[in-house]
Amino acid sequence: MRTIELKYGKNTMSFQISDENLMGILEANASTSINDNKINETAEIKRALLNPLGTPRLSELVKKRQKVVIMASDITRPSPSYKLLPPLLDELSQVGVLDQDIKIIFGMGIHRRHSEDEKRRLVGNDIYERIECIDSNEESYIDLGYTSRGTPVHLCKSIVEADIRICTGNIEYHYFAGYSGGAKAIMPGAANYETIRHNHKLQLNDKAKSGVLTGNPVREDIDEIGEMLGISFILNVVLNEKKEVSKAFAGDYLEAHRAGCAYLDTLNSVSIDTHADIVVVSAGGSPKDINMYQTQKALDNASHAIKNGGVIILLGECPEGFGEDTFEEWINEASKPDDLINRLRKEFVLGGHKAAAIAKVVNKANVLFVSAMPKEDVAQLYFSPFENLQKALDKAFNLQGNNARVLVIPQGGSILPCVREDSQT
Repeated sequence: MRTIELKYGKNTMSFQISDENLMGILEANASTSINDNKINETAEIKRALLNPLGTPRLSELVKKRQKVVIMASDITRPSPSYKLLPPLLDELSQVGVLDQDIKIIFGMGIHRRHSEDEKRRLVGNDIYERIECIDSNEESYIDLGYTSRGTPVHLCKSIVEADIRICTGNIEYHYFAGYSGGAKAIMPGAANYETIRHNHKLQLNDKAKSGVLTGNPVREDIDEIGEMLGISFILNVVLNEKKEVSKAFAGDYLEAHRAGCAYLDTLNSVSIDTHADIVVVSAGGSPKDINMYQTQKALDNASHAIKNGGVIILLGECPEGFGEDTFEEWINEASKPDDLINRLRKEFVLGGHKAAAIAKVVNKANVLFVSAMPKEDVAQLYFSPFENLQKALDKAFNLQGNNARVLVIPQGGSILPCVREDSQT
């Protein structure tokens, strides 16, 4: 028997499985870690800033007294803003940009507002005391017109009125935008509800899926909004399984982002020979399992690896429960999964889109959920609640048979399983 330990919130949870049943543990491909003494995170960020892709250095783009806005990720994202911002601010200070001419905006989208303590933790004490830091949804929005796909573009006032617009964030797979990062800091980060709703409605297209850029209408709409606004510069990072900076990318909002996506694929797009009978997947711990709204991403990634009628064991603490009011309302108002899918086709509502995405997975596989959520809430999600992984695995074997093949994904929010085309069923 082998003991496997997975992240659960800020802690871990383990289970035992025989080698005969274990199909594999799907880890990221080898990447450089600071613990290998081959890379220093700050040095890597500085390297990217010194060698931007598709643009001059930031210090060459900015002039004194210009108003600079830096977009940063909110508390639900793993992007290490407190690591990204100091080298970025140093670059700005070299050309005499003053702290009072800089504003940091947390891209909230439709997420809840931050507490002051959360803002401080995101950027670090020193930066929080020096520079104004606000949530994007604290501001009014300015109308910039429409994209070619008819999305009305309303972005927060400060980012529109800034002279220099810098986007930061991390690049990982996104279940319908293809990848995070790049102009996604602006849309949905700095956009209002209507802009986000119209853009996210494009996820109903078959090409709107994880790992897809070309022909993905959601990502193409996002990038068009970035062009309409005029993003000056980006600083994106790819994180390894320890949430360390593996590699940084800076420069043009398209060129640098695409380079980061290509690098991510070398790490986290992992091939498997066949679909599994059982997939055990962790969202990756906090903050990726802070609520069900975020944990859903791991469920979606796991769905790429499971056979039709298989069992997914999902591990996510979800201390904040559902995590979004509309998402919760849709879940509670549905009587069966298909209700959510059909409702989304008739009336696209943000929050509802996550509920429909979950419905698609539960129509394919049984989901056993190990979490801190109340059992009645778990049942509303069409999941079966369990207290620990071992009991969930025992139930999965009961459903799939003692010879079932089990695939384990420790970082389900980051890893994209890809079944080889010649072996797909």
